[in-house]
Amino acid sequence: MTTAVAARTLNAADRCDRCGAQAYVRAVLETSGGELLFCGHHARAVEATLRPLTSDWHDETERLNENAPVPVD
Repeated sequence: MTTAVAARTLNAADRCDRCGAQAYVRAVLETSGGELLFCGHHARAVEATLRPLTSDWHDETERLNENAPVPVD
């Protein structure tokens, strides 16, 4: 049996499975269809190993820069 994970935007309630910080990456496992959620830091740490095992690597880390202050010269 395969469980489908609906594509959706991650929100503040989605937490990293490693540290509990806000998740910005969802990895859907190819074999089980289950999902793992990661903050940007932990996603980068496991990406090389985990990404080949996924059917979907949903990365929203670009959102980390949305409210970043603009440098003033």
